[in-house]
Amino acid sequence: MRFYSTIFLLLICFNQSFAQNINPTEVDSLYREDQFYAGVSYNVLINKPSDVSQNGFSLGFNLGFIRDVPINKARNKAFGIGIGYSTNSYNQDLLISKDSNGSFTYNKIEDNNSFTKNKFSTHLIELPIEYRWRTSTFTEYEFWRIYVGFKLSYMLAHSIKYNGELGKLRYTDNTDFNKFRYGLTLSTGYNTWNINVYYALNPIFSNNAQFEGSNIDMSVIKLGLIFYIL
Repeated sequence: MRFYSTIFLLLICFNQSFAQNINPTEVDSLYREDQFYAGVSYNVLINKPSDVSQNGFSLGFNLGFIRDVPINKARNKAFGIGIGYSTNSYNQDLLISKDSNGSFTYNKIEDNNSFTKNKFSTHLIELPIEYRWRTSTFTEYEFWRIYVGFKLSYMLAHSIKYNGELGKLRYTDNTDFNKFRYGLTLSTGYNTWNINVYYALNPIFSNNAQFEGSNIDMSVIKLGLIFYIL
């Protein structure tokens, strides 16, 4: 996670340097906005089983490219479609382990002092689709924006890690994860800093994942900052 934080800070410094060197006399009447992005989020698990709680800091990082397609003459309204990558971690007290038959089981860890790490992480390819409104002009490079959209994601890989009284457990072969994810997005703000929200519309796990005889309908809301370049 430290690596992604460093990359994010470098992107911020690059964008500020780039903005300072823009020549305002160079006017592009066919300009496009915000085609590269990078973001950081805090991942909040919702619809958790009643006994399960989050602990630690669950972080997410994402970056990618969105093709900006203006739809009016002023070019302050547009559609955007792109491709990106995200990695997300979820720290909580739901123990995911294998039984003697090789099937995954889901149990509450009763003593939170009995482990030092219990999390699962995902790596996703993302397809963001947005409707974009902004106050930009041909010569104005600092502006307000409101982008609303829908995001499709496909899970490339995952890992489950536990360190505690049971030893060290690590799995990368749990087929109970939903490979496809989808949700609603909102990005809004001014100039460099923008609030970004993602609300998942389907759960992290499929119906094969059971906790105390019921489906694990746990999903996620991501709250964070998104940073646009060019």
